[in-house]
Amino acid sequence: MKIGELLAMELEQESIATRKVIERLPDDKFGWKPHEKSMELGPLASHVVNNLGWTGITIETDELDFAGMEFEAEEFTNSSDCVAGFDSALSKALGQLREVSDEELMKNWTLREGEKVHLTLPKAAVVRSFVINHGIHHRAQLAMYLRLNDVPVPQIYGPSADEPDM
Repeated sequence: MKIGELLAMELEQESIATRKVIERLPDDKFGWKPHEKSMELGPLASHVVNNLGWTGITIETDELDFAGMEFEAEEFTNSSDCVAGFDSALSKALGQLREVSDEELMKNWTLREGEKVHLTLPKAAVVRSFVINHGIHHRAQLAMYLRLNDVPVPQIYGPSADEPDM
């Protein structure tokens, strides 16, 4: 099995729970945040969707320089548009992972801000950390936002207090 296929399987599996969380986001709470230092629910959900785009950026480039980057993140204002955006971005990311060669995924990729290098890792490690793990991290935040707004939290890795049976 190719590395990209393995990463695609992992991303696809994690996306099942992520989609469940996004589906439950209350449209009237997209401007809500639990603390002044926290991100609002809508921008956080949008970030989860837009984060999938890092798959292609990582595969198609060898470096990203924040200092010279022009990026327009898509902003979603309701859960149904967010789910549609997620499904589209996921489909594209999965296709990119299934097509990329092991050789390409083993090439180094650098994240920098001008002269300051934040990291250099093989592209496979960047996909794992900046796409998959990063998405899991923000999914957990969104699940907590659900809890704090009395919205039932779906099962993620097993039963939740709201869905005790698997």
